[in-house]
Amino acid sequence: MIPDIFQHQPVLEDERVYLRTLQESDFENLLSFSLTEPEIWKYGLVTAAGEENLKTYLANAVKNREDKKEYPFIVFDKKTGHYAGSTRFYDIQQPYLTAQLGYTWYGKNFQRTGLNRHCKLLLLGFAFEEWGLERVEFRADANNARSIEAMKAIGCTEEGILRNHTPTAAGTRRNSIVLSILKAEWFGGVKDNLLEKTQ
Repeated sequence: MIPDIFQHQPVLEDERVYLRTLQESDFENLLSFSLTEPEIWKYGLVTAAGEENLKTYLANAVKNREDKKEYPFIVFDKKTGHYAGSTRFYDIQQPYLTAQLGYTWYGKNFQRTGLNRHCKLLLLGFAFEEWGLERVEFRADANNARSIEAMKAIGCTEEGILRNHTPTAAGTRRNSIVLSILKAEWFGGVKDNLLEKTQ
């Protein structure tokens, strides 16, 4: 039987990171990013820059989890002893065993430190090995070269571009790149490559 992520409420961790369910009470844990690093959400569909936007961001994330649309996590970096950012499963299609993984952001001091690879190893391991998904999809602004590079580095396959796809937090529209990892690919080498990169 396929587990229900909303009942299971997973806590994911290894020697580097700890991921747990994001709560509205995490406001203080993420406020410094919101106030001092608004550029984090430059390419985002939503922004958490500024106190009110962060409150709205957290409230919407919690509501979407309660409505079983998304499952958001807060990321804690064990190496530094600080909260680092957030990520989530969304567009969860339980009957089809698919979900998207995204809304991922980290403070600048946690970027390019290896933290993201540890997070993705835990999240994808859970998705394919415990949750039983067949496909995990990733999307990003087609102009967000750093994000695209990071997704390809963990083993994602590029599928194409959705043109003029969706409105952004800045009020423009973006082209979205679509990438994915399939269950067979995870067990066929992606997991081993990611494990090697996190050693």
